[in-house]
Order: sequence, then structure tokens, then C-alpha cells
Amino acid sequence: MNSVTGLLAASIISIQDSCFVYPACQKCYSRVILDSRRFNCLKCGCRGEAEDASYRYRLSLKIADTHDLFDITVFGSCLDPFFGVTAGNLHRCIQDFNQLSRETNPDASPGELVQAVETCFIGKRFIFGV
Repeated sequence: MNSVTGLLAASIISIQDSCFVYPACQKCYSRVILDSRRFNCLKCGCRGEAEDASYRYRLSLKIADTHDLFDITVFGSCLDPFFGVTAGNLHRCIQDFNQLSRETNPDASPGELVQAVETCFIGKRFIFGV
């Protein structure tokens, strides 16, 4: 993992992507290729059963300090306190909701979740390690 080289105090202007979790490699945290039965990490070669895939938070943001706009992505368990659950648990909730609502894309975030994330983050000021 990269270390923090500086801190940036900035406000969140917008959420850039409504996909808040992704299937992640347990070794290198890269996105894994997931099919109905297996997962495969193209970066490190880790493989396993699909039901054993772990999930990780990924929040893509547009932020602004007093001088500039930036596009950043926040990853990992530092987002657990904001969502109130782990990324794996949120992924299961999204899948359950989509199954009940007959959503054709099983990984699509419900509109209510997107609105809640926007309400919690947009306009708020945070300190980002960059």
C-alpha cells in the first residue's frame, strides 16, 4: 500500500460513481474477475470460489479546496463507520434489495442508497491523506 505523503482539507462537491463496493482480491486488493462460481485476480493470480470473494469500499469523489478541484477515490475499511456496515454486508444488502425489486443488474446501487450517500458526503469537509 502507498503511504500518505500529504494531507488535503477539502469539501466534497459530488459523488462520481454510484458503485460503492467492488469484489476485491484478499491479497492485493485489486478488482477480481467474478463469474457465477469462481473469482480470479488478474494482478496476483489469486483464485477462489465466488461465494468466498471479499468486497471493498470504493468511493469516487470530486472535491475542492480553496484553490483547485480534484478527482479522488477513497478505498477500504475507513468507510465502514460512514456506511455503518462492512463492504461485504452492504453488497449483500444491495443484492437482496435488487432481487426483491427485480432489478436486472444485481450490482446496481438502489437510488435510495445513492441519495443517502450524497446527503452524507456532498458539501461536507474532510481531511484526505494523499
